[in-house]
Amino acid sequence: MPRLNVNVDHVATVRQARGGNEPDPVLAAYLAELGGAHGIVVHLREDRRHIQDRDLRILRETVRTKLNLEMASTDEMTAIAREIKPDMVTLVPEKRKELTTEGGLDVAGNLKGISRTVKGLRDAGIFVSLFIDPDNEQIKASRESGAQMVEIHTGSYAEAADESVMEDELKKIKKAVKKATELGLRVAAGHGLNYVNAGPVALIKEIEEFNIGHSIVSRALMVGFENAVREMVRIID
Repeated sequence: MPRLNVNVDHVATVRQARGGNEPDPVLAAYLAELGGAHGIVVHLREDRRHIQDRDLRILRETVRTKLNLEMASTDEMTAIAREIKPDMVTLVPEKRKELTTEGGLDVAGNLKGISRTVKGLRDAGIFVSLFIDPDNEQIKASRESGAQMVEIHTGSYAEAADESVMEDELKKIKKAVKKATELGLRVAAGHGLNYVNAGPVALIKEIEEFNIGHSIVSRALMVGFENAVREMVRIID
């Protein structure tokens, strides 16, 4: 059975809009676990636009499943990760002006720097994944970097204009998953997946984990966080 990790960043986005204390992403993480989530994901951005350092520290103490920290490949973030020791880190690209992550990490073009970050994390006993586009060169570079897993960026599939384009993007994902598996990498997938489009990707048996956030937070506004997570768990199962 594929595992569902729930990203609670956008609970913090709502909180930061008012600069107050609620809604609390830590409580959302607790409810997500009650709903059957196998892990919790947070992205500590350099500009701290949603998740804050305090959130991360409390989540490290309270998450009972698995804590996946998304972060940029920087010295600052590496130091934080080595101190907090999440169960795993996913290295992602980061641009200050983007609304959300716009694409995969260019591992092939930044292999030396990313390899250094991967080593620093693994030396601290942290499992490392890289968020990449479904591209063979990026997969090969990810293997060379020393990462143990890749998370395949599903954004182009999720945002496809019609069924034909969606099917083409799904084929790219399948090929990328096969290549990563052949190279000995474990595989996750995420970005843009929702209650309508997650099903076909979940049928790719080599994908171990799905990292989904925005659609679950959106659904939770209508049905509650625990119920929203239970519904997504059923879909990917």
